[in-house]
Amino acid sequence: MMKFFVSMLLMMMVSFASCLYFPWWSIAVVCFLIATLIPQKKAMAFLTGFIALFLLWAGLSFWISYNNQHLLAHRISQLILKKDNPLYLILVTALIGAVVGGFSSLTGSLMRSSISNK
Repeated sequence: MMKFFVSMLLMMMVSFASCLYFPWWSIAVVCFLIATLIPQKKAMAFLTGFIALFLLWAGLSFWISYNNQHLLAHRISQLILKKDNPLYLILVTALIGAVVGGFSSLTGSLMRSSISNK
């Protein structure tokens, strides 16, 4: 259980820092590397990456949207989701980050297990 929380915090902090200097998809590299370095079962690795990036992207997108009174989120949610609800847009954004984080963590865990089996 401790590995879960340590991995989750590392993924959140390093992903945040990497997105300051690199493209958004650097979160996949970060989650892959952390899941490769910290051994977990496959399901826990996926869940760790999924939850870490869901919380990070939901928090960041809400914070950014809140600071501009949700003006841009209202307009983009009308364009993309056909509904005037910025919280749905924040949820979709968080789910995209979570899926990327979860599958890259799972890939890192599978690579670690395939290397250790040889």
